[in-house]
Amino acid sequence: MVRSLVRIQAELSAAANVTGVNSERTQAYGRVMKTLRDLAESKLHPSEQETVREAADSLLFCRTMAEDPAAEQALSELYELTEQLVENDRLSSGAAIELTADVEACGPLASVV
Repeated sequence: MVRSLVRIQAELSAAANVTGVNSERTQAYGRVMKTLRDLAESKLHPSEQETVREAADSLLFCRTMAEDPAAEQALSELYELTEQLVENDRLSSGAAIELTADVEACGPLASVV
């Protein structure tokens, strides 16, 4: 168990060096995962949770949006999802804005701003 945790940490560290992941991006990712846990039971269906998770994952390991159309697509799907959730009164506009901002902060623009 300890050996596999060390290996995972080493892999994440190597990925961070390649993709430009920094502490701000990883903190944003943590906020997204916490929000997913908080909303999982009451607000988001499993497929919706996966849309949010996919966007956060894609952005976290994205070097630039121009080089990663999959990250751009995942973010676009997140925008559509949050818009639908707000329109259907399943998520407040404030919560949607906060979630979207945290997912966006997982991406490469967070390290530039």
